Amino acid sequence: MISLAGRDILHAWGKFIFTGVGLGLLIGVTLTMAGVYRGMVDDGKVLLDNSGADLWVVQKDTLGPYAESSSMPDDLWRSIRTMPGVAEAANVTYLTMQVARQSNAGDQDVRAMVVGITAGEAGAPGWPPQLVAGRQITRGHYEAVADIATGFQLDDVLKIRRNHYTVVGLTRRMVSSSGDPMVFIPLKDAQEAQFLKDNDAILMQRRRTEANPAFNRPGVPGLLDAVITSQTGNSSVNAVLVRIQPEFSQEEVAEPIRRWKRLTVYDRAQMESILVGKLIATSAKQIGMFLVILALVSAAIVAFIIYTLTMDKIREIAVLKLIGTRNRAIAGMILQQALVLGVIGFVVGKISATFAAPLFPKYVLLTPVDSVFGFFAVLAICVLSSIVAIRMALKVDPAEAIGG
Repeated sequence: MISLAGRDILHAWGKFIFTGVGLGLLIGVTLTMAGVYRGMVDDGKVLLDNSGADLWVVQKDTLGPYAESSSMPDDLWRSIRTMPGVAEAANVTYLTMQVARQSNAGDQDVRAMVVGITAGEAGAPGWPPQLVAGRQITRGHYEAVADIATGFQLDDVLKIRRNHYTVVGLTRRMVSSSGDPMVFIPLKDAQEAQFLKDNDAILMQRRRTEANPAFNRPGVPGLLDAVITSQTGNSSVNAVLVRIQPEFSQEEVAEPIRRWKRLTVYDRAQMESILVGKLIATSAKQIGMFLVILALVSAAIVAFIIYTLTMDKIREIAVLKLIGTRNRAIAGMILQQALVLGVIGFVVGKISATFAAPLFPKYVLLTPVDSVFGFFAVLAICVLSSIVAIRMALKVDPAEAIGG
């Protein structure tokens, strides 16, 4: 029956090739969608790895700094640094925004996550762990390290809010949980970009405050200035990244901070659960729905082409029955054709997904596990899709061979 199925495939090889290519493109899209989900999960894990932190200290009762807004005074790191088991503590800010590159051809905007890092040596929490070109930030202002995915080059001039920054270093695979490349700048500059109001907003706030009798008491000198300063200052951060000493566990360090500092502390497992379970949960459901739809469309295509091929050889099937061919052999022929179609489609799909993945704007991670699972899923779809054609073939009356 392998020879019989092969002869029939060679007889209609054009339909098989074109159908296999069409099916393969659908399978390629399916593998790519699965790769997009894997890439989103990997982006979240890479974000946590590159932060260099064991614990994330954020505003109480928030999921910050990646999943929710978090704001804390920037002097809390000193008291956290003195807690038992804390080896390092560093402030950090995160702000996703459009970063403009200035050039002779005009400004070019890039969506990026701007990260404010504390002054210190390379390797401190929040700093990019390695560079592919240039150097780390050494000045307190107006220098930047950018991920190569931004398209920036060394010595490019970036505009973030009102200030300009020179790119002094390039890094790789430093992305946010949504896949946006990162741009690192000094913490003070990042605080100004995120929390400091522009001049017009400061002027309007000053007028509102001056008009408020509660802040303009004759007997309390300096009260108005203090209120204005507090309203226009930029002394906040999004989180404190903590590294713990080797002899301490994460919970041993986190629990005293929660109890005495009245802050929320997440360890690596909890932060990963937030990123995967909350940030990309909706996207995962959407991708899952697309995968189901693509699977149904693929099954419909296979079923239709196998049914069409079977209808084209009804008389031949009747002749086979007339000469005594068993139903099992006829069903096997149709099943083998469906499996061959599935194998052709998977090979085309795997090749197309491999070449198309680097072209996607988001990171696509194609894993061997997904490929193996996809291969067997395609074979299962082909088997199920051939059932209709097999049932029709088994009902063919041998007398049709004589009547035709």
